[in-house]
Amino acid sequence: MLKKVTYTFLLLSCFTIVASAQKIYSKIDRASQKVWVDSVFNSMTPEERLGQLFMVAAYSNRNEAHYAEIDSLISKYNIGGLIFFQGGAGRQAHLTNRYQAKAKVPLAIAMDAEWGIGMRLDSIMDFPKQMTLGAIQDNRLIYEMGKEVANQFKQLNMHINFAPVVDVNVNPKNPVIGYRSFGENKFNVAEKGVAYMKGMQDFGIMANAKHFPGHGDTDVDSHADLPVINHSKERMNDIELYPFKALMKDSLMSVMVAHLQIPAYDNREKTPTTLSQKVVTDLLKNELGFDGLAFTDAMNMQGVAKYYEPGEADVRALMAGNDIILYPVDVAKGIDQVKKAIKKGDLTQASLDYRVRRILEAKYWLGLSKYEPISTDNLTERINTSYAEMLNRILYQKAMTVVDNTDELLPIIRLDSTKFASLDFGSADNLEFQSTLSKYAKFDHFRAGTTYRSLLDSLASYNTVVVGYGGITNSTKDQHGVKSEEVQFIRDLQAKTNVIVVAFGNAYGLQFFDGVKNIICTYEDNEITRNIAPQIIFGALRAEGKLPVTTGNFKSGTGIKTMTASRLGFGLPEEVGMDSETLKGIDDLMKKAIDGKATPGGQVMVARKGKVIFSKNYGYQTYDSLIAVNGETMYDLASITKVMASVQVLMYLNENGLIDMNKTLGDYLPEVKGTNKENLVIRDVLLHQAGLQPFIPFWKRTVENGVLNDAYYSETPGPSYNSTIADHVYGSPALADSVWKWVIDADLRKMPKGEEKYDYLYSDMGYYFFYKLAENILDKPFDAFLNDKLYAPLGLQTMGYLPTEKGFLAEIAPTEDDNLFRKTLLRGTVHDQGAAMFGGVAGHAGLFSNALDLAILMQMHLQLGQYGNQKYYKLNTIPAFTSQQTEDNRRGMGWDKPIVGKDEGPTSRYASASTFGHSGFTGTAVWADPEQELVYVFLANRVYPNADNTKLIQWNIRTKIQDLIYESIWNFNND
Repeated sequence: MLKKVTYTFLLLSCFTIVASAQKIYSKIDRASQKVWVDSVFNSMTPEERLGQLFMVAAYSNRNEAHYAEIDSLISKYNIGGLIFFQGGAGRQAHLTNRYQAKAKVPLAIAMDAEWGIGMRLDSIMDFPKQMTLGAIQDNRLIYEMGKEVANQFKQLNMHINFAPVVDVNVNPKNPVIGYRSFGENKFNVAEKGVAYMKGMQDFGIMANAKHFPGHGDTDVDSHADLPVINHSKERMNDIELYPFKALMKDSLMSVMVAHLQIPAYDNREKTPTTLSQKVVTDLLKNELGFDGLAFTDAMNMQGVAKYYEPGEADVRALMAGNDIILYPVDVAKGIDQVKKAIKKGDLTQASLDYRVRRILEAKYWLGLSKYEPISTDNLTERINTSYAEMLNRILYQKAMTVVDNTDELLPIIRLDSTKFASLDFGSADNLEFQSTLSKYAKFDHFRAGTTYRSLLDSLASYNTVVVGYGGITNSTKDQHGVKSEEVQFIRDLQAKTNVIVVAFGNAYGLQFFDGVKNIICTYEDNEITRNIAPQIIFGALRAEGKLPVTTGNFKSGTGIKTMTASRLGFGLPEEVGMDSETLKGIDDLMKKAIDGKATPGGQVMVARKGKVIFSKNYGYQTYDSLIAVNGETMYDLASITKVMASVQVLMYLNENGLIDMNKTLGDYLPEVKGTNKENLVIRDVLLHQAGLQPFIPFWKRTVENGVLNDAYYSETPGPSYNSTIADHVYGSPALADSVWKWVIDADLRKMPKGEEKYDYLYSDMGYYFFYKLAENILDKPFDAFLNDKLYAPLGLQTMGYLPTEKGFLAEIAPTEDDNLFRKTLLRGTVHDQGAAMFGGVAGHAGLFSNALDLAILMQMHLQLGQYGNQKYYKLNTIPAFTSQQTEDNRRGMGWDKPIVGKDEGPTSRYASASTFGHSGFTGTAVWADPEQELVYVFLANRVYPNADNTKLIQWNIRTKIQDLIYESIWNFNND
């Protein structure tokens, strides 16, 4: 149930952080804590107690000599803890179990994991850096990240995270903090620091605020030397100390003291704050009243190690008032020098014992009184949870910032009248960015080279160019990787056409984009930001972030909140309340289908709540495995054409008063006057209850003794044979005319005995009439109307008739190797014989598409005719057509419907009564469920190479996949 509640917060933003002004220790049994602390303390000798003051660096990617050295430090010196650095989760788990087994007193395990343990361990996801988090406007999300980082730590039995960084980064040239800070605004830094801290500490992990008393205004890296900060105490108190005081006022458990020289506090030369009693004791503990643990920054850093010998620095740090020496250079020397300092009176055993007791109190709170070894079962999966992945995407999305929209290009609305290109600077592999852009519109993709002049001329011919500017680094050197000549090229391009720039990387890089307009800042460059940025550009997602720093002419707090354009987005199942583990079962079903030769391959796409959350391509176009199915693979939709073409036109005609669904074919088609079709009611035809024959094999009338009739067909195209029936088979205009005549002249079914109206029997025949009716009224070719009115404005790049005439071929999965009629393999020409004879454009068959275009069109239906901030139908039109029309017939007008609650019927038994969709003979299906805001698309070519192959139907693959889709919703809700 916890998972459901947690996800609900992120989806609905209804979670509130429970404030706690009490110190964190008040949440434990203090009496039991004292008993354990006394017992452990008394079990140690005075020298063993000294070891508790040292936390040693450990790595899980080194050799046995290193591991044995740690063993020795634990056994010989009783060190208090380890800070793990680089390695892997499994290796670290094994080492932690090994080390804890050797420890007399349980070790406190720490990590410097500012953006999660992926900062240190391979195969673990990274959360956003703190600069990215600084752009987010909802601090509850920062709390959620802290909570999930705590979960990562728990899985590895770690206890202390040296985070958050609460330095106020007021110096853009800061070489060591920069992107590690929440920004330059002390209030923003403080609020986000508190949220991150509480997220960890509320779930049992000690947070650590660093780098006290403030490392945000330095231009020297303390890893390399001792930075000097010449601010007054008043300035330090107002800016640098503000976030620390805010965290302390709440429940901060520990602080890391930085290696800084601040003369206002201690003017002794080369005296780092780490070694200054005036800073650690007088300021931190006395003046600010901090009663948590004080850690030094790593003692191997040159800010201290350059000026003080190992051991000497450790003694001085303890004399200053620190509780724990982090990353000592030499533990043996350190303990030896501490013992000497006690003898000299520089340190007292009592003062050190007091610190040891406080360390033990912290260990009790951290759960070390009941330590259990780490289980390595599914360890990586337990860390990289689906929830963590979802949270990560949300964090990046909420951070993304539109810093300029001068030309009001964002979001892009019109697709059909815009020619798009993308231009990539600096990214070695920007495929995710380019492929996501291409999901919204047709893009030509370019990569910047040295021939700027010819590139400029080429790009100037496009209406809109989207520039992905990668290579922006976190280093302050070389303009953060931004090249002046490239920025000038962007300015030149903006003078010729519309340009949108996505700056992938550090916000400080924006200072070098002076004069550039229409900029999105992503803060980081990774697969997630490359995926999200195009969604913001096209309005599937909203940009909500604000710059946490001033960078050039862009001031801190800058951020334009863009609007959404009701387009499909792309994300993870958990974002929309679905269980990703359940959806993995689709892979098994598709494997069964392909291995069992029910189909050579296919596409499955699922969208919910306006977001595509499952999109996979399986197998190959053919069984010879030559061409793999990919996102661009197109399939013959067969009877899905009825609802994606004919019904679309009929809805348009009906809502514009051009047809009445209760009138007859004879009212609109002069050709049927005086025939048995004259009085067929349009609504009845759509419900398949008008008495039409299910299917008539007209092709047999054009074949004599297995040979195509020359009156209708030719092997070569020409004026007299101008429609493509198949490869090297061309039809005459007389062929379509003949089919139309045969349709009109066809007999109706016999009326059921004792009935006054026809019963339901599925038929293709009515859609020949709808095709002719539409062209008569519209006075425009059927396919041209659909493309101009619907497909092109929606941005559908593959959906349409006659795909080979548009340059598609290799992308098209073949259907049948037709040995009866056309005597050839069908690829790119419609499988249905009647539609082929009709010229490839018919009301019942002929459309080709990939899964995404179908999903977009179905999403428009779920949105009641609205998509991309454009209106395609009136609000009541789609419900009128998709609802069940009569009690004794499940169907809508043209649309198929479920038999609710039963295994029989065309859909999952879980589908709601409002569900609508259709299936196709070639192995296709598409369904939308308004109650669940769900779209399901299944495309396959099960008829390859022979239409007699019915395994896909026999095994009920399409419906079983749909069952899993619903079960993923139930399983998510019930977890």
